[in-house]
Amino acid sequence: MPSVDVYSALSNPVRRKLLEGLIGGPRPAGELAGEFSLSRPAVSEHLAVLRKAGLVSEEPRGRHRYYHLRPEPLAEVGAWLHPFEHYWRARMGALRDVLDELGEPGGAGDDGDPGSTTANGNHSDGNNRKDETP
Repeated sequence: MPSVDVYSALSNPVRRKLLEGLIGGPRPAGELAGEFSLSRPAVSEHLAVLRKAGLVSEEPRGRHRYYHLRPEPLAEVGAWLHPFEHYWRARMGALRDVLDELGEPGGAGDDGDPGSTTANGNHSDGNNRKDETP
């Protein structure tokens, strides 16, 4: 059987959901299939793709097949994504700095009313309430 690219395997939302279902430990195929509105054969095909990509392993136990998460390929994906995470964190940090400068007391949008909201949506009551964006 030819191998499947990890990124291709992860591109499908059903396969990503199957991987999430295995985070807590090994589970039988039938139990995993029960979480989807797909037929069992369709879920089995998705599990086969994950197996070919090396993301899961299969263990026969009597009449059941248990699937185990194999994290090694995910570590490779994480390593590839790491520089992008730094890029976006830096960009969000720069945006946060600009928004903080605009919302400084006595700055643009501050009408002196405690509890009022500035033009950029920040509260001018001294509490620095911001949405935490990763």
